Amino acid sequence: MKINKTSSAFTLIELLVVIAIIAILAAFAVPALTKALAKGQMTGTVNNARQLYLAQFQMSNDGASSGDPTLAWPGDLAAPPATLAAYCDNLVTKGYLKAGDLSKLLNAPGASCTITPGTPIGLAGTSALKVWLVKDADAANAIFATTHNYIYDTALATTPPDVPYGTKGFIVFRKGGDGAVFTEGQATDAGWPNKTAFQGTVGFKPGDTDGNPTTGDLAGTLKLP
Repeated sequence: MKINKTSSAFTLIELLVVIAIIAILAAFAVPALTKALAKGQMTGTVNNARQLYLAQFQMSNDGASSGDPTLAWPGDLAAPPATLAAYCDNLVTKGYLKAGDLSKLLNAPGASCTITPGTPIGLAGTSALKVWLVKDADAANAIFATTHNYIYDTALATTPPDVPYGTKGFIVFRKGGDGAVFTEGQATDAGWPNKTAFQGTVGFKPGDTDGNPTTGDLAGTLKLP
């Protein structure tokens, strides 16, 4: 007597259906994973900006308590630094950062900045961060630093995409000590309910008035290149 055995193997059609389902799921998952990775990297850059800010904040606090005019916010110095290298050299010379720290703080995916220790410090390549010449009198929400790819109240560049994050987003760190990651749609005041909300959340540009942001970074902003 013959016993018919049911085959447990996949048919070709079933196999193709499974492959098609996996492909569809991957198509949905990859953009989400890419976005999550970029946000994680930008969060790391926020932390780097925080470390740079803490060095600056400590220096300006020491200057305020000691009366030393060379320990101040960059915009308050008698001769504000003309380059990012000069700014970093001041922090290192005064003992608020080490040259080795800069290798971490100024780099990010796509933005490679080379530090040459010495007197003065040398920088080459592209810095992930740029620093605004803020002053002690500026408001707490005045911008202290942003990523290289962001020009204030200006759409993120697409041709070619700027580093380190192109149009994926940007970070801002403010004089009051808080920073955040923003998306491409939040780069201009058009992406906000109103101009005041844009200034209050992304950051304030010294010299602007409430509700009237002007495009472009603060004059003298320090970046590389």
